[in-house]
Amino acid sequence: MMVDLFLNQVLIENNSDQDELNTEREIIGILENRILLLFFASARCEKCQMFAPVLNDFFKRLKDPAYIEYPKLLALIYISLDQSEEQQERFLKEVHKKALFLAFEDPYRLELQAMFKVKEVPTVVVLRPDGSVISPNAWQDISHLGTDCFRNWQESAELIERTFVLNEEFDDLNLRSATDPVRRLKYKTEDDKRKKSWWKLWEKGKTGKDEEEKAETWDMSKKDKGTCRRR
Repeated sequence: MMVDLFLNQVLIENNSDQDELNTEREIIGILENRILLLFFASARCEKCQMFAPVLNDFFKRLKDPAYIEYPKLLALIYISLDQSEEQQERFLKEVHKKALFLAFEDPYRLELQAMFKVKEVPTVVVLRPDGSVISPNAWQDISHLGTDCFRNWQESAELIERTFVLNEEFDDLNLRSATDPVRRLKYKTEDDKRKKSWWKLWEKGKTGKDEEEKAETWDMSKKDKGTCRRR
């Protein structure tokens, strides 16, 4: 699963407080059932500096309620390939505030670079929720196609959007995982199928039973008539 990539890591929110997400619950809550963008870049790269505002606008149009009614199931993690912490901090100012990042001293940055065979920057690796790669580098697609990219990724990932009301009987919303509505929709569909199957079997059984009862009644009627004639 894609979430497993970061379960034992510390992700930092790119806000003014730079809040750390380091528990399994926090990591799952922010990454599960989402399409994940791993943005490899460096402050020294001119193309990265030019692409950063494009990516920001792309991400904002998919996550900001000012643009859409429901934020899309998308997460963005900046993987710094900078040479110093100062360079990373400088570039983070260009990255969207709802993005996440790894600390400069975290060696996992370089492990991810090797894992996804990143040879150049900018690189945007797009991952499905199961961890498989949709695109090894989507930066040009994002630049040219804009938010239409997400629709293509969503279809590829067969991702169900949470655009329906959550179950009001579930009192503590904070205890739900990100896939809870998806699972409930799946189970509801399966329950409906089971009910329909059961109903068809019951109807079939009932019809068969009725036919048997009719046949028995007909046989008894014939026997009674035969008895009457013999008398």
